[in-house]
Amino acid sequence: MRILGIDPGYAIVGFGAVEYSRNQFTTLQYGAITTHSHTVFEDRLEEIYTDMTQLLNTVQPDAVAIETLFYTTNQKTVIAVAEARGVILLCAKLAGVPIFEYTPLQVKQSVSGYGRATKKQVQEMTRRILRLPEVPKPDDTADALAMAICHGYSFRSKQYGIAQTRRQQMGYY
Repeated sequence: MRILGIDPGYAIVGFGAVEYSRNQFTTLQYGAITTHSHTVFEDRLEEIYTDMTQLLNTVQPDAVAIETLFYTTNQKTVIAVAEARGVILLCAKLAGVPIFEYTPLQVKQSVSGYGRATKKQVQEMTRRILRLPEVPKPDDTADALAMAICHGYSFRSKQYGIAQTRRQQMGYY
């Protein structure tokens, strides 16, 4: 199974593509889609759309694993991230790729075995699982690879059903 993990954002969209077969991961490609801060927001969304469409055509994943949206304090940021995330979901839908959403807790649990693991612990486990020489940079890239690992480990797990969120179970893909 070819999985494209995505850490959504509007300044940086981290991505990581892996092949998962027989409990082994092979890293195919990883990096980040970046937009410039002084660009009109709508143009940033267009850049994300164009680059994500190209990435999906290049990688041709069997699944897209993306982080569910959450926020703590800054509502302005969360709205912009939600809009960028919507563009990413649209790209995957138009490419005909199934979308699976995971919470940060699910990713931490899946990758490190501990739901309260620190970001550094998850990144180090991601590096080890994928047998990479160093933790990928920027952090969004490492997070996207962790997302792909989470899907590989849990897409058939009884704990996660078929890895569908409540939203997906209601028919929203």
